[in-house]
Amino acid sequence: MGKYNRIFVIVLDSLGIGAMPDSGKFGDEGVDTFGHIVEQMGTLEIPNLKKLGMLNLHPAETMEAEGSPLGCYMRLGEASNGKDTMTGHWEMMGIKTEKPFQTFTDTGFPPELIAELEKRCGKRVIGNKSASGTEILEELAEEEIRTGAMIVYTSADSVLQICGNEETFDLDNLYRCCEIARELTLKDEWRVGRVIARPYVGKKKGEFKRTSNRHDYALKPTGPTVLNALKDAGMDVIGIGKINDIFCGEGITETHHSDSSVHGMEQTIDICREDFHGLCFVNLVDFDALWGHRRDPQGYAREIEKFDEKLGVLLEELREDDLLVLTADHGNDPTYIGTDHTREYVPFLAYAKGINGKALPPEDTFAVIGATVADNFGVEMPEGTIGTSILDKLV
Repeated sequence: MGKYNRIFVIVLDSLGIGAMPDSGKFGDEGVDTFGHIVEQMGTLEIPNLKKLGMLNLHPAETMEAEGSPLGCYMRLGEASNGKDTMTGHWEMMGIKTEKPFQTFTDTGFPPELIAELEKRCGKRVIGNKSASGTEILEELAEEEIRTGAMIVYTSADSVLQICGNEETFDLDNLYRCCEIARELTLKDEWRVGRVIARPYVGKKKGEFKRTSNRHDYALKPTGPTVLNALKDAGMDVIGIGKINDIFCGEGITETHHSDSSVHGMEQTIDICREDFHGLCFVNLVDFDALWGHRRDPQGYAREIEKFDEKLGVLLEELREDDLLVLTADHGNDPTYIGTDHTREYVPFLAYAKGINGKALPPEDTFAVIGATVADNFGVEMPEGTIGTSILDKLV
């Protein structure tokens, strides 16, 4: 057994901490998700993040850093060519993505793809443009319900999303259509990172509401990851939130769907109270989906504060041989132009009882996380993966 019996890696989806040197190539000059939220709000009620070293890592003029932080903290850069959910999470577990996924933000999906999707699904497609998920429901959901059509749309991400009313376009049929879309978009020229089922309820404008029955159909990782190595070695690999979808179930031994980020933290706390040996990998998506893409710094700030409250509970539940790592997968600066993710550094905050809190040198890849997990449990990194362990620095 390694130094720690259990490791919790929690991804605060999109909580970036400042532009990377190459951010201009991605159209993201001057972005800073966490910093700009603090600037907008003046202060945040985040006592637990503060004591782990968040404000030591990313100082703010309006907030005082912790004098003696309890966590080890450092900045991580992204080695992969991208700024999306899958690229970030895959890199954490050892995969460097060189070729970015396709986006169709400016043009919508090609006519050939739409025609094949209509033929295979037996439904006429409406929409086919980049849009907010809530706005497109207000625009087209009544037509979908009335005519039996199918809303297809994208965003600034590499995604194809299909909306379906749970009463008139039943879930099983919606999922079937998404599976068809996933198959079609395996072609290189149409290769999107994810196909997403977006079920909703309501009958008329002003009443439409998306439900928690969302399902993501991601590409399989391009090779084995640290998750596969852990599972093959007999470890528990527990996924909470979108983790199972992001990795297409590869290397996961147990999965839990979350209705919200608060729910995801409650699930994590419950699992912390149980016995397991291995990794609990958590994605908290609301920071990104509800607030970053909608460019709502106030909502984002409230979400951080709600997370911090649950973090306090989790810290009390951690055992002597547990390690907690907090990080992010990309940025999504709610004060920036557009609705896209932003190319940013991400935080790394590590805490265990008895650890000596301190600043660590920055690293140029998220893959130090997976490499450290593998090192802790004595498993070899799969062939072709990247990352170097920093386990010996967490003392």
